[in-house]
Amino acid sequence: MKTATDLAERARALDGRGYNAYKALRGAWDFETFVLHVDHVQGDPFAAPTRVRVVVPSDTAGLPEASFRSPIRALGTAAFLARALGRSARERSGTAGSGRSGQIEVETPGQEVLAQTAVQVDEAGGVEARFGIGLPARGRRVLGAEAVKLLTTTVPALVRTALVASTHDPDDIERQAEVNEDAEHLRAALGDHGLVAFIADGASLPRKSGVDDRPLEGEAVVAFRAPPSLRVTLEAPNAGPITGMGVPEGVTLVVGGGFHGKSTLLRAIETGVYNHRPGDGREYVVANLDTVKVRAEDGRAVTRVDISGFIDGLPLGRDTHAFSTPNASGSTSQAATIVEALEAGARVLLVDEDTSATNFMIRDRRMQALVPKEAEPITPFVDRVRDLHRALEVSTVLVLGGSGDYLDVADTVVAMRGYEPSDVTTAAVDVAAAHPTSRTPESGAPLRPPEPRVLDRASLDPRRRRRDVHVKVPDLRTLLFGRETVDLGAVEQIVSRAQIRAIGQALAMSAHFLESGPRTVTEILDAVDAMVAADGLDALDGRLPGDLAAFRRHELAAALNRIRSLRVV
Repeated sequence: MKTATDLAERARALDGRGYNAYKALRGAWDFETFVLHVDHVQGDPFAAPTRVRVVVPSDTAGLPEASFRSPIRALGTAAFLARALGRSARERSGTAGSGRSGQIEVETPGQEVLAQTAVQVDEAGGVEARFGIGLPARGRRVLGAEAVKLLTTTVPALVRTALVASTHDPDDIERQAEVNEDAEHLRAALGDHGLVAFIADGASLPRKSGVDDRPLEGEAVVAFRAPPSLRVTLEAPNAGPITGMGVPEGVTLVVGGGFHGKSTLLRAIETGVYNHRPGDGREYVVANLDTVKVRAEDGRAVTRVDISGFIDGLPLGRDTHAFSTPNASGSTSQAATIVEALEAGARVLLVDEDTSATNFMIRDRRMQALVPKEAEPITPFVDRVRDLHRALEVSTVLVLGGSGDYLDVADTVVAMRGYEPSDVTTAAVDVAAAHPTSRTPESGAPLRPPEPRVLDRASLDPRRRRRDVHVKVPDLRTLLFGRETVDLGAVEQIVSRAQIRAIGQALAMSAHFLESGPRTVTEILDAVDAMVAADGLDALDGRLPGDLAAFRRHELAAALNRIRSLRVV
């Protein structure tokens, strides 16, 4: 194998040549303590940076065996190293010429711990890191000396400062692995205790802001503490017994005044489908993996979804058993999102009245008297939420502040006051009895599982111009897929752009699956799940990128259902 000295000589010899000469650097280079792979060289200094990998053997990385002895521990350790690599890259990234010259780009994890391709730890404790570097140029001419410095000085410094255990506090490495393992065990224990979520005592739920997911700090932050009647104890392999509030299966209401923490609690449950880094405040807040947040989404496209369980008898005889529209209303979009979530296998629905369509959620007695049922196609959610649990075994957690009619259908009622929860289920029963609403339940036919939808291959096309697969992610709410612009702003459980990139690649793989014949949405989701489980995220993109992160089938289904050209046969 060629050495680091060979790399330096070759880069130096390219000085002053056209930028394409950098392609001579492709290949593997032995730095003695690690191997540098130059996988793809950018076309010019203004293009996406050159993709490189460093492979650090276990004896160099020096990770303690406890940090990688199981895949879930290795995942926590890899996320820790990826954050360290991101910090080191930001410190060393700079401008060394035109365009992106001298820049170093690492897909750095956020608060969540996700399987990702930026840094991976194997079963022997070896480390592989992937990132982008901007090869230096003046105009479109190679800057040889700057390239030598970047490749043979800066890259080894990244390895030393981020990917070698001796540069980190051993307790920090151990903590990352243990917390990730504990969270996984807590989530796995939910079903055995009849729970859909668990919020540990002492958890810190508020975030810095709507655009900063780090924990809010200061004396005003109230540590979470479970009400006695809902307190449960779960066992974690490292932390031991952990007490907190268990959210039971069934229908749970979260009530209280404005700004008292209702939506903050729901958001914590919403992100509890992921593990969190130590110090996040939500390390031991976990939710059923098949928990899906649903909301109204005016203007979204809907493709042949059976929403008749919620909306039927539209004017002009419009059928809702295979409902399609390019411009859904609040109520039709929320109904479609629920049915699509059920199709993908959701077991828990999260609903916040602030982001819901009012006419979808409730019709009170006065409105029932004014507008008779035969003139109202919507069966309000209040009359379906118990059916979801009884008929389909799907639980619901709702945040409510304005509709007491839901007290009649709740199994558990949690009141938030000053960010402190209390169990007011008994009081809610008494209130419902003392103040009957007199509204008439409007349930129609029994709810049924969604009928399978078979996709039309021609409507799922990842191609654009000369590219067989065109996937771009301009921001955290948009996926550019083929010729489509997919709006994911309302898919609130997506937490990183790396997830969206992986979803885009999974959609391209889904189109490939369809080439062998018709498949249902569920079959597509199952196929992608199986492929990633067997071969990891690299199965989605053979170019070995460093900017992919794990996603759930629910976010993949959400993206698929928001492709406006989608057709169902």
